[in-house]
Amino acid sequence: MHQGRKDLLNRACKAYTKKRRVLIPEDLKHLVVDDQHELLYCYVPKVACTNWKRVLMVLTGDGKYSDPLKIPANEAHVAGNLRTLSQYTTAEINHRLRTYLKFVFVREPFERLVSAYRNKFTRNYNTAFHKRYGTKIISRHRVNPREEALEKGNDVSFEEFVYYLVDPRTQHEEPFNEHWERVHSLCHPCIIHYNVVGKYESLEQDARYILQLAKSQDVVRFPATVKSSRTTDDMAAQFFQKVSPFYQKKLYNLYKMDFLLFNYTIPSYLKF
Repeated sequence: MHQGRKDLLNRACKAYTKKRRVLIPEDLKHLVVDDQHELLYCYVPKVACTNWKRVLMVLTGDGKYSDPLKIPANEAHVAGNLRTLSQYTTAEINHRLRTYLKFVFVREPFERLVSAYRNKFTRNYNTAFHKRYGTKIISRHRVNPREEALEKGNDVSFEEFVYYLVDPRTQHEEPFNEHWERVHSLCHPCIIHYNVVGKYESLEQDARYILQLAKSQDVVRFPATVKSSRTTDDMAAQFFQKVSPFYQKKLYNLYKMDFLLFNYTIPSYLKF
């Protein structure tokens, strides 16, 4: 199964990417390093990355932590708690890319996108996202917005979020936020040859497999997920109902590489 995913990824890379560019340290900010167990993990937000970061904190913590679930989620995302590959010298980077076990976890692109929208734009506590992105989305993509909406940015609809993503100005002004950036842009799977491509759909068994490869299955167990609120295909279908076929197609084109590289089919609920 894992070899099949890698072969498919390699074929897709050959078919759809033209020239290989050289990676710069900026490209490696999402690769978390565990020097003790010789692991490189490229984290993708909304694909169980909090739990993977917790697991890596246990593995790199010299006994400071033993149970991943006892590590608060916000602590797992504190920048200094885990080292990333961008912090090493070129020689150290090349050595790790050549010799460490490299893995990434991916998810159906539109489920991941709906999950990011739900988390960042429909939760009252995410005021930083509402201010940073919501206000801009509303001022650009809503006709006659109310004063309060312009100020708070806390009621962005999924359709408005889609308009923002496909608007050429968005990426022209700044890179996508990591929560909706494409996996191929975060993790460079056509340049970095990952040993394992894990999938959210088979998260628990893929996680077990990686910890076995890392000879760490006795040190830490990947936390079992019991999320009843997790975004599913049915839920994604509901969100896409209100998006016109024209914008569905534009959005698909934006995320097309993630669909192709990781063998996800076009969702049946799309109408273009």
